[in-house]
Amino acid sequence: MTTGVGIIGCGNISAAYLRLAPLFAGLEIRAVADIDLSAAQARADEFGVRASSVDDLLDADDISVIVNLTIPAAHFDVSRRVLEAGKHVYSEKPLVLTLAEGEALRELAAAQFLRVGSAPDTFLGGAHQQARALIDDGAIGRIVGGTAHVMSRGMEHWHPNPDFFFLPGAGPVLDIGPYYITNLIQLLGPIRRVGALTSSASATRTILSEPRRGEEIPVKTPTNIHALLEFANGATVTLGTSWDVKAHRHAPMELYGTDGSLFVPDPNFFGGDLEMAGDDGVINEVDQWAHPFGQPNQDVESANPRANYRMAGLADMVAAIAEDRPQRCSLDLAIHAVDAMTSILEAGERGEFITLSTTCERPAALTPDQAQALLR
Repeated sequence: MTTGVGIIGCGNISAAYLRLAPLFAGLEIRAVADIDLSAAQARADEFGVRASSVDDLLDADDISVIVNLTIPAAHFDVSRRVLEAGKHVYSEKPLVLTLAEGEALRELAAAQFLRVGSAPDTFLGGAHQQARALIDDGAIGRIVGGTAHVMSRGMEHWHPNPDFFFLPGAGPVLDIGPYYITNLIQLLGPIRRVGALTSSASATRTILSEPRRGEEIPVKTPTNIHALLEFANGATVTLGTSWDVKAHRHAPMELYGTDGSLFVPDPNFFGGDLEMAGDDGVINEVDQWAHPFGQPNQDVESANPRANYRMAGLADMVAAIAEDRPQRCSLDLAIHAVDAMTSILEAGERGEFITLSTTCERPAALTPDQAQALLR
């Protein structure tokens, strides 16, 4: 049985979902919608699906799951409307911008017996699942600490309309942080409490991309965040997220165990090289296992081919509905990540540690065979 899928929001990311959807079994994207009907029609023509108004898509009989690809500020309202229309919803990250919004979706979904899922799904990638397997097998002993860094010059250097990145509800924690925090949760388990120092390098940014080059935009959210995360298992991790850094040499993610260290590639991507050191402190590359979601399928002719399997989280949710099991990109996981991210920002404002009010189970590991089963 094939599940009919619709998309609301026809911006840049919608092309990736539409391009990669044919890789996955059990689902078919049939329609796209946008408040800008011309944008929906352009995407529909590009990928051979039908264009629709938002209202018509919510009413469509051949659609049972809707992917919410609107801007973050609209995520809650659109996902709520999808649930009220009696359909499952899968949202781009972040799921919502406040914990209260997440809890409201949880209550509505439970009342309607519907599923809510959320990106990121990059933690299902081959490199990150191999890291999970190594940790679970005790390859570096008990994890006691770690670091994670995602830092750059900022979005105004390349994005044509970067305004929203610098407004409340965005910034590096809520925009890029979901990849890192979600991966840490799947590797280490839930977070107990967080603390942070937050700042911004300037009150405005100058757009350096076309067509608005030279225009100044306001900065209304911290762009330089240094956080401490204490996990329920006792591990402590330093998280640095910033759009005020011209260059750095920090690795994306390092985890330190009682018997060694594990060096995890950028959780913004599905693949990458894993490295590990044992008691002797010698760092060696880990032989990659044959995981389907670690195989390069993008820019394969270039010097830096990448594995890109966006839609994996949605495919797993569709399969989970059919099999009556928990999905890996779960509502509980997404809400816990939102709790962590918003608490980091609040901790920066208050200057004190904040204990999270939510928790979640680690999502089930995704073995190579289980990943293969999600593909056509």
